[in-house]
Amino acid sequence: MTTELSCPQCRKKVLWSDEYPNRPFCSKRCQLIDLGEWANESFSIPVSDDNNNDDNWE
Repeated sequence: MTTELSCPQCRKKVLWSDEYPNRPFCSKRCQLIDLGEWANESFSIPVSDDNNNDDNWE
């Protein structure tokens, strides 16, 4: 059984198989759009202030 998921960029259905080498994206184009959004800092991973204290480096 093959897993089916949605492309994170355009929501097109994608099978988790070798037929889609850019998975979880449907195409190289969607993959590059997503990469560009990370590079432009449109996406980010939030951090808590407790873990972001630069004064305690040892």
